[in-house]
Amino acid sequence: MNFVSKAFLTCALLCAATPILHGQSNESAERLPRDILDVRPPSARVQGSPGNISIVDRSCRALPLEQVRRRIVDTAVQEWAYFGYSTDVQPREIVPQAPGPRRPFVYPRMTATEAERLASSIAGYWAATPNSDWIVQRQNAAWDEAGMGARWRDAWSAAFISWVMCEGGLADSGQFKRAIAHHSYIDQAIVASDTQDPVAAYRAYPLGTQTIVPGDLLCRGSRPAYRNIAERRAQLGVGARTHCDIVVSVDEAKQQVTVIGGNVRATVRMKIMPATRDGDLPLRPIADNGRALFAHLQLQAPAIEATALANSPSLACAPNEDMPLSLAQVATAKPTIGC
Repeated sequence: MNFVSKAFLTCALLCAATPILHGQSNESAERLPRDILDVRPPSARVQGSPGNISIVDRSCRALPLEQVRRRIVDTAVQEWAYFGYSTDVQPREIVPQAPGPRRPFVYPRMTATEAERLASSIAGYWAATPNSDWIVQRQNAAWDEAGMGARWRDAWSAAFISWVMCEGGLADSGQFKRAIAHHSYIDQAIVASDTQDPVAAYRAYPLGTQTIVPGDLLCRGSRPAYRNIAERRAQLGVGARTHCDIVVSVDEAKQQVTVIGGNVRATVRMKIMPATRDGDLPLRPIADNGRALFAHLQLQAPAIEATALANSPSLACAPNEDMPLSLAQVATAKPTIGC
């Protein structure tokens, strides 16, 4: 990585910026050997090349709940590294949106080489969701028509979360309802919280009422733009455009919560969210890119350290000379050690 890229990422992670900062490395990391991190790559779930990809395996790993939280974090961090370490630092002050329709973000077109490299991984995410063959086939048609570099026609953020949970150890749909849309498992968590369901892995809580721990999920809505869980509870089972990210680190001193999500600006992306605290209550994230969060999905598993990101094998095992400056290195001044 060149000096400019490293300096940009350092600033993105340390500067008290008012706009949202976007950093992406020109490098990506290969996934770790399974004797270091026993995670089966999503590409192993599919066969064929772009234009002819098909799903061949939808199986999930079942693990004791006490092992799941760590695996969820480590799996998400490895995918973030594989996709190129892209990172957003979000502003502490929310800038009001101008009146009128929101201006759509223009996603950069991937190079054909990068699109081909990532195609089987994203298809593998879809393999972890039920009834998703038609989505992969529709994408095959898009590649045949537009060639490599075409964006995925269907948003794959819920598929990413579903695959992480599937590989993380939540095999039973009663624990986590893997789906092509986030609202399915959000609704499951709301009902689980209301009924004290002993099987469901996640329960939904209002922001700022429960301590956020790595492995939890933070969720927002865009259509509708839910302001709280009650508004979603009134629409249980109704389709909605929602999004959730996986918490990977919590910094109480800096009042920041770091998350990783899929299909965020067309990649697996890290976001560093500002947070606040109401009196003695737990940290409450302020917003996600100017949009209100409405739910904290808490994993019903033993807590791990708030700095779990820093201890992820994907960061600890990377050679110093090849690894971009990451949040873990900057926050902890921890050198990479190799594996």
